[in-house]
Amino acid sequence: MSLSHLDALCRPKSIAVVGASNRPKSIGSVVIKNLLQEDFAGPILPVNPKHTAVGGVLAYPSVAELPLAPDLAIVCTPPETVPRYIADLGRQKTKSVLIMSTDLEKFHDESGRNFRELSLRTARDFSMRVLGPNCLGLIVPRSGLNASFAHTTVLKGDIAFVSQSDSLGIAVLDWARDRGIGFSNFISLGDYADIDFADILDYLGGDPYTSSILLYIESICNARKFISAARSASRNKPLVVIKSGLLEETLEPSTLPAGTPVEWDDIFDGLFRRAGMLRVYNVAELFDSVETMARAKPLRGDRLAVLSNGGGPAIMAKEILLDQGGHLAQLSEQTLEKLTQKLEGDFLGRNPIRIKDQASSEVYAQALEALIKEEQVDAVLVIHVPTAFSSSEDIAGAVVNAIGRSRKNILTVWLGEKATVQARRIFALAGVPTYETPDQATRLFMDMVRYRRNQAMLMQTPDSIPKDFIPNPDTAKAIINNALAEDRYRLNQAETNEILSEYAIPVVETRIVETAEEAALMAREIGFPVALKVLSPELRSKYEAGGVAMDLESPEEIIKAARAMNTRIRKNHPDLELEGFIIQKMARRPGAHELILGITSTRDLGPVIMFGQGGPAAKVIKDQAVGLPPLNMSLANELIQRTHIAKLLRGSQGQPGVDLQSVRLTLVQLSQLIIDLPEIKSLSINPLLSDVSGVMALDARIVVQKPEDGEQLRLAIQPYPEHLEEQARLKSGEDILLRPIRPEDEHSHSEFINSLSQEDLRLRFFGYVHNFSHTQLARFTQIDYEREMAFIATTRSQADRQKTLGVIRTHFDPDNTEGEFAVVISTELKAQSLGSTLMDKMIRYCRERGTKELMAYTLRENRGMQALAQKFGFTSKAVPDDPETVELRLKLRE
Repeated sequence: MSLSHLDALCRPKSIAVVGASNRPKSIGSVVIKNLLQEDFAGPILPVNPKHTAVGGVLAYPSVAELPLAPDLAIVCTPPETVPRYIADLGRQKTKSVLIMSTDLEKFHDESGRNFRELSLRTARDFSMRVLGPNCLGLIVPRSGLNASFAHTTVLKGDIAFVSQSDSLGIAVLDWARDRGIGFSNFISLGDYADIDFADILDYLGGDPYTSSILLYIESICNARKFISAARSASRNKPLVVIKSGLLEETLEPSTLPAGTPVEWDDIFDGLFRRAGMLRVYNVAELFDSVETMARAKPLRGDRLAVLSNGGGPAIMAKEILLDQGGHLAQLSEQTLEKLTQKLEGDFLGRNPIRIKDQASSEVYAQALEALIKEEQVDAVLVIHVPTAFSSSEDIAGAVVNAIGRSRKNILTVWLGEKATVQARRIFALAGVPTYETPDQATRLFMDMVRYRRNQAMLMQTPDSIPKDFIPNPDTAKAIINNALAEDRYRLNQAETNEILSEYAIPVVETRIVETAEEAALMAREIGFPVALKVLSPELRSKYEAGGVAMDLESPEEIIKAARAMNTRIRKNHPDLELEGFIIQKMARRPGAHELILGITSTRDLGPVIMFGQGGPAAKVIKDQAVGLPPLNMSLANELIQRTHIAKLLRGSQGQPGVDLQSVRLTLVQLSQLIIDLPEIKSLSINPLLSDVSGVMALDARIVVQKPEDGEQLRLAIQPYPEHLEEQARLKSGEDILLRPIRPEDEHSHSEFINSLSQEDLRLRFFGYVHNFSHTQLARFTQIDYEREMAFIATTRSQADRQKTLGVIRTHFDPDNTEGEFAVVISTELKAQSLGSTLMDKMIRYCRERGTKELMAYTLRENRGMQALAQKFGFTSKAVPDDPETVELRLKLRE
């Protein structure tokens, strides 16, 4: 259904209220009252067969008797009547419907379909969009639209709030009203049978009256659709989210890496980070963070300097900063010397910079000026505790003057109430963020830091994956298919190790035997010392069950340990099936860190990848982070850095750091594995040893599933579509490769753009352009394959960097109705039919994905582009309001 109909929902020109009523305190009465008391410019049409007028407005006995087709219809009738009214509205060509009625799923038609499903199907048949059912409604103050049963009026503003909870929505409206906060849009999704978060994000992302978007989320029904919409919107405006369900249970044990709970909260945290969103945990922080980011200047890093005339508040700020992963700026000796000279006896500390209680406005100004000039400082928090020796207003004015045109972020905290009112007003007029407490200011600074990091992830150029990583998915698939054919869902150790080896993940030499005596013989073959582990697919943790013995030096020790294991486990787990023993060569790697890596499949969000501190204590320590595949080397590094063990991996206190490149590569290898092998339900490696010489998997498990056992899990983020790669040949006979663009192509893409003539650049970008920034190049190369496709033609050289020869790029609207393309080829290759080759590739791709129409705009003087389009059957016409531009269109399907 068309996204364009959302405009009829949020900016309707006419509204029908089905179930409008004069009965006090009924939903129909409250809704019509809210609509009529606003400044809505269009007709409001009550529908009720029992009343001639509702709220003083002429009512209509039925939908069929409405004098016009309403853009928006609000249905607030008993649930058993809703499907009939939806059908009536569809026949009237209504574009959007807001269903406030509840309990539709409790009623069924003759075929057993519940009325919620029936209403939605009927709406789809008429191409109507549905908001709800069971929702508070929506409010768009700029349009004079209050289609809700909210109890309070809403101020105009530029913040959009989208909520899955009616009760929280009502509370937020009340809270915001008291604080003078206005909204561009307030939307309650209710049960989101049709319109969901992704649809609203797509709409609000392009809304010129919305500068930031706030979300309250309870669940996500289509992760890929959501994350695509969120990533698209967050490139243009801040997205801040509260996710409920912090007390939810962890995932089912059958889906977990051995011994480590993966919590839903960790998974959603990874999803929001990957989408470039900022997550907060309460309503006050939700609005505070938006206000802070609106006033913030570009943030370079997380190094904060704290300037305060009070010791306690400064220490409080420092502790919260460090607890949240921030850093105190390390001041240079030159800055410290300057502070000492200028402030003399007033300077009492390094950072926090403690000045005397009675510090004057001049002292504050001189200290702040020095900190602003310090290169090691990214932002400054200025704290003032009122005293009888100096004026809070004078100090606030001095701080504002000291800031001047500085590009650094300065945050202020003026403690107290009445004594600081005027000072806070000074900061507000100057656009300087000011807060009531040090903890509030510090937390919001770290919100800025996290938001910057998440945004950077969207634009980060990843390191290249080593060329020698060439997985062998065919062999791995054969192993899995063989196990499934035997109705086995837990792969044995040999099968698991072979799959890991096919993805170049080092594994310890391993043998599987049935008896203690066979274990002793096998140990002679692989060499002492060895590790002995019990083999049982039903045993979740060998360590906890006492099924592991290390550093065995002789056959006698092996037999003794094996028999002791057998006796202990059969006593404690009498129903457990023991299949034998695993014998492994002891990996002598003193000082190596034990890590845990895992893949867990979820119903709604697909597979996720977990990384953290491993070993027997992994379940207790719970030092882990969760990310979404696909991962590249940069994303893998970000996942690692979110754990506490990352500091140890980098080296500390005289201990050498590990080979982090091998740890990152292992995460990328696991990411590729789950992309290639969707039959894998869960995988865990615990421990993965990591030291200066690399990594090695000591113990691993894989659980698989048949595709027919459940819905095939989809990745939340579409991976690189390798199947779209194909070979082609130029007129000169040179072989080239056509493939989708990748983030790693940023450097070669920059070289390609710089190689184009100024005239070619002008025709492509409708004007003269110069150097492109990293951010611009990242937008070209880091695309969402769900929303955009760019095919590049490259040389087939096996060198580290292939040369880009041309590119064709198409942006698709969220409904996949239309794609807008642009193409540019190397100035030197215009006679080689490269443009035709790229155009043919894009048209075939668009037909395969079901796009209805392909179009482009080009300058009238660009005859080459027009000739190319004509060759492929495009129609052309002049753009009415721009005579220098030509519109090209090609219908791909009806």
